[in-house]
Amino acid sequence: MDFSPLTDALASKSYGKIADICDELMLKAAAELEGTPFEEEWPFAIHLLAHFYVNDINGARFLWKSIPSAVKERQPEVVAAWKIGQRLWTRDYAAVHEAIRSFDWTPQTQPLVAAFSEVYTKRIFQLLLSAYSTIGIQDTALFLGMNEDDATSYVLQQGWVADPASRMLTVKKQPVATEQKLDPSKLQRLTEYVFHLEH
Repeated sequence: MDFSPLTDALASKSYGKIADICDELMLKAAAELEGTPFEEEWPFAIHLLAHFYVNDINGARFLWKSIPSAVKERQPEVVAAWKIGQRLWTRDYAAVHEAIRSFDWTPQTQPLVAAFSEVYTKRIFQLLLSAYSTIGIQDTALFLGMNEDDATSYVLQQGWVADPASRMLTVKKQPVATEQKLDPSKLQRLTEYVFHLEH
């Protein structure tokens, strides 16, 4: 099995492409190696994590169901990756970070786990941004998977305001960039009006 497209994507940190690459390689392997078990060498942990990276929980669930139980029993990293998926599925935001930290990832998988952790923290931050106007420091730390000092520092860099006395954070909403659409008929009328004024 030629894993070079996957190896190249991992080396270039093109994590957003890995789920599709793995899906295509798996279909190819299933067709080419019909009747031959290829699952033992398949990078299931990376494949699962790549689906999490692009926020494709359903794709990860279907992949998990297709993994032979013998592989799940022999590859603890695959099970550890799926623990992240279970937390994502139940929207247990704080437990996602816990699942990431609770396993000693292999050198091949670790960079993808770190990249997922970073992108996941940004997604949760956006969720907090849209859902709260004020939130406690402790809750923010739980959601972001950080200690309270790091979480406070992280959100203060985004313009939030901390009240040490109440241990509350005031969320600073990001300005929404609205795109002005130009109505051609209004532009035509304006042109005619300006022309009329000048003549």
